[in-house]
Amino acid sequence: MPPAPPAQVLSAGLATPRPAPTHQVVLDGDSLSMEDMLRIVRGEPVTLRLDHGAARRMQGARDGALQALAAGERVYGWNQALGPLKDKPLEPDQQEEFQRRILRSHAAGTGPAVSDGEARLALVLRANAMARATMGVRPALVERMLSLVNAGVTPVIPQVGSLGTGDLQPMAAAGLVITGEQAPARYQGRTAPAYATLKRAGLEPSFPLQAGEALPLISGSGLLTARYVHAIDRATSLESQFEGAFALFMEATRAEQGSLDARTHDERRIPEQQALAARLRALLAGSQWMTDEGRKRLGEDHPRVQDAVSVRAAPHIAATLGQTLREARVIVEREANASTSNPLVFPKTDGGYEFVMGGNWDGAQIGHAVDTLNAQATDVAVLAHELSARLLSNKWSYGLPANLAHPPVGLNSGMVQAQTTAAALIPEMQTRAAPSGVLSRPEKDGQEDHNTMAMASVRNLHDNLDRFETVLAVLLMMDAQGIDLIGKEMRGLSLGTGTAALHHRIRQTVAPLKDDRWMTPDVEKMTELVRSRALQTVVNHIAGPRT
Repeated sequence: MPPAPPAQVLSAGLATPRPAPTHQVVLDGDSLSMEDMLRIVRGEPVTLRLDHGAARRMQGARDGALQALAAGERVYGWNQALGPLKDKPLEPDQQEEFQRRILRSHAAGTGPAVSDGEARLALVLRANAMARATMGVRPALVERMLSLVNAGVTPVIPQVGSLGTGDLQPMAAAGLVITGEQAPARYQGRTAPAYATLKRAGLEPSFPLQAGEALPLISGSGLLTARYVHAIDRATSLESQFEGAFALFMEATRAEQGSLDARTHDERRIPEQQALAARLRALLAGSQWMTDEGRKRLGEDHPRVQDAVSVRAAPHIAATLGQTLREARVIVEREANASTSNPLVFPKTDGGYEFVMGGNWDGAQIGHAVDTLNAQATDVAVLAHELSARLLSNKWSYGLPANLAHPPVGLNSGMVQAQTTAAALIPEMQTRAAPSGVLSRPEKDGQEDHNTMAMASVRNLHDNLDRFETVLAVLLMMDAQGIDLIGKEMRGLSLGTGTAALHHRIRQTVAPLKDDRWMTPDVEKMTELVRSRALQTVVNHIAGPRT
């Protein structure tokens, strides 16, 4: 067995996090950060309020919008109907009733609900967009939305129904909760109709919308962006843990360290690749397994020259995902602090306000970015599967026991079927990595004749991240098994500081496989370990977090 890592290294994976103090977030429409969004989507303690200056600007825009209507301007969603019915005028005494009917008619979604964190963040993102004072809604609407989040009331929002042309259907479900209708909401672990839930949470159960306030709730990218933020967070964790899994793979196969040489990565001039190679070097620092002496222990009596493509190019492949994740943060922060609705209201140079109809609700950029992230996460999962396949082969692994079976090999079948479970997930991921953003089709009598299908993209991405967790868990479990199986041969040689800590943390969850046993619990426990991010903590402690 490999030596245990130093105690100070182990603490990275064992420390119990202290409860975070409540974090204050002030919405002004211009400064919502990725870090704040991550706190909200993760369910960390956050208290939100509307900036006083933003509230004043909102009230000015609201007054100006009403004046423009009184002067005779015809405006979509205010005194004109929606979609194919856009040419139907509405009387002033119909406008408040119209808001309620917009929510009711559009709340036609179905399927499983989004996570509570995503639902809360969607409310915050819409509130922050409204705080830009370009939608003509009352400050009271933003304050109402924030009061729900602060109180812990979460709308139950179905995943299916949006075409990426604004979050019409899912956010209409949220709107019914905000206004206190019968749509379901969660509070303190219990789901009940919104009206009753709001009362139980100590909030006013009814909040009627006024003219023009329904469309800003639903005509935008709030839920899409919230789901994207959550996916970025998940994918970042999986990419970091892949680095740890790859470092363990290199130890188990006594790989050549030359592929991590800073000089070759500097010559490629890709910052994320350079940083990733540096993190791998940090995880492997001090390894004596990945040396000529380590390779001789299992019979390699001539130079290996170079390892396979999956080993030499792993930093390049994973760095491509890392670069996309870094770019995603830029996209998200820009989207979170933008006016993503239609229509918008602006002050005129000669006084007063005017409405402008446009397409700022469109989710095309996020949809295509999500498709790219899905493709790259899938590619890294494919790479993880290819690496796990190498561990099964005595030839490809440079002398590990076939199937990673404990002696007697043959009587014991080892981990071949655990690896097959990962293999079974790969075609599912590849199928769902096809871009939905190119699948537009016209709807609503041609009024919405191009649709980004971005919600389909983000659903596929989250489904694939679920699969990636298991594929990565299998590789990690097999890495640790390979290291244990040759521990006697490698006695006296040390693993790297980071890989020793990772191996120890895995062994706290899953015991080495000796005689064959029921493998499903092992796969499930390892998948849960990946999902818990405990291994990400170890990687970041040794190698530093991704930036």
